Amino acid sequence: MFKARKTKPLFLPIIPVIISGLLFAAAAKAGDNFNPNYIISDSEILDYNSMDLNYIQEFLESKGSYLANYSAPNAYGTIKTAAEIIYDAAANNYNCDNADLSANPTEAERKLKCERITTVSPKFLLVLLQKEQSLIEDANPKQSQLDWATGYGCPDGAACNARWKGFGKQVNSAALQFLDYMKNPDFYTYKVGKTYNFSNPYSTTKKETTAVTPANRATAGLYNYTPHVYNGNYNFYKIWQRYFARVYPDGSLLRAEGEVGVWLIQNGKKRPFLTKGALTSRFDENKIITVNKADLDKYEKGAPIKFPQYSLVRSPRGTIFLLVDDKRRGFASGEAFKKIGFSPEEVISASWDDINAYREGAPITASSTYPTGALLQDKTTGGVYWVIEGKKSPIWDAVFLKTKFKNKKIISATPEELSNYETTDPVLFDDGELLKSSISAAVYLIANGKKHLITSGKVFEDLGYKWENIISVSPKVLYLYDNGEPIASAG
Repeated sequence: MFKARKTKPLFLPIIPVIISGLLFAAAAKAGDNFNPNYIISDSEILDYNSMDLNYIQEFLESKGSYLANYSAPNAYGTIKTAAEIIYDAAANNYNCDNADLSANPTEAERKLKCERITTVSPKFLLVLLQKEQSLIEDANPKQSQLDWATGYGCPDGAACNARWKGFGKQVNSAALQFLDYMKNPDFYTYKVGKTYNFSNPYSTTKKETTAVTPANRATAGLYNYTPHVYNGNYNFYKIWQRYFARVYPDGSLLRAEGEVGVWLIQNGKKRPFLTKGALTSRFDENKIITVNKADLDKYEKGAPIKFPQYSLVRSPRGTIFLLVDDKRRGFASGEAFKKIGFSPEEVISASWDDINAYREGAPITASSTYPTGALLQDKTTGGVYWVIEGKKSPIWDAVFLKTKFKNKKIISATPEELSNYETTDPVLFDDGELLKSSISAAVYLIANGKKHLITSGKVFEDLGYKWENIISVSPKVLYLYDNGEPIASAG
């Protein structure tokens, strides 16, 4: 149960909703970026605390799974629900190697005499159940699907070993097996860093031989369990992405755990920053989210971000552009360039690939004002506007001046000067920002121009967000956003 701390905002209680993959259609493209060398991260497979018992039960119910109402003997003969069996296998298991047990020990005896251990992620076990026997989404499975739920003890081309028959034994044995893959990788055939050729004899999509060099223990373990790429491990990857991969909205700054590079998520792609200036001139480094490498790997790579904000670049044709946010603004003439006050020494040569990564903005003419944008305050009313490209957007909350425009000075302007600019919609926060109302405990993520309620502190922290990055705004600012789907799951 989430308990709010004094330094953190409370979250409104709502009925739990499971959202596979988190938010957007990018999850539908998960299979597009399948890397047979790196299927899942080591930290993800070992995250035994990723789901509690209630969460597992809710997940099964949300999928319409037969397992949601199924009970069976666990590995020790005690009748338990499927959710309990999955949870216990992951987070409440036993190591009895050094225990003095009776000939036929009960679960109670094991609990008393054995060492309690944790094994693998419940999420991992759920994906394995779907990959092996479709049990997460099958509403009416055969008994054989339940008896051999995780495919444990069922080698390719041979009969299953009756010793491991039964749902409880299957789930528990798979959990212990994958834990051993992680702890004792040298005991098994497929190892990290070595290359193997898989023939894919059971594939319905790709039968040619595939060379694989496992990049981590988790991926090597998957091949030891299922020694082919297609369809087995490919299906595991697709299911994992569909159920649990985190898809972050445009505007998110991501860094893979253990790596130094930072990426901007934009138009569903990841764009690397090539210099620190390109990052810090546009974004706050405190908003970087550390994610699993697998979560970052699923994004297609976009054009790199080379240049700092407000850079002057010259195309191969000789045209000079001013880079402002995501736009390139060309100078209509040499006179316009000089009048704005730029120096030729500031211009950097750029390729068309660099330049085409920016959208076309309004050209800068000799009569253009504030080419990089400016805050203008009406001398009469005191109202403040953001002015750029001949348009002015009213600012409805002073918090914008402390956050989005914190490095901008306010310029006093007459009503006559302001009347020269077309009035547009009020200023809004960009995608990726975290907002809360000054009169409410609810916290929202801005994504695709909508506000999405984050339903608990655990979801907030699991997604990697930081409490200090929440911006408190007036209610009328939040009302400017339409409601999007609540975020009730980190993956």
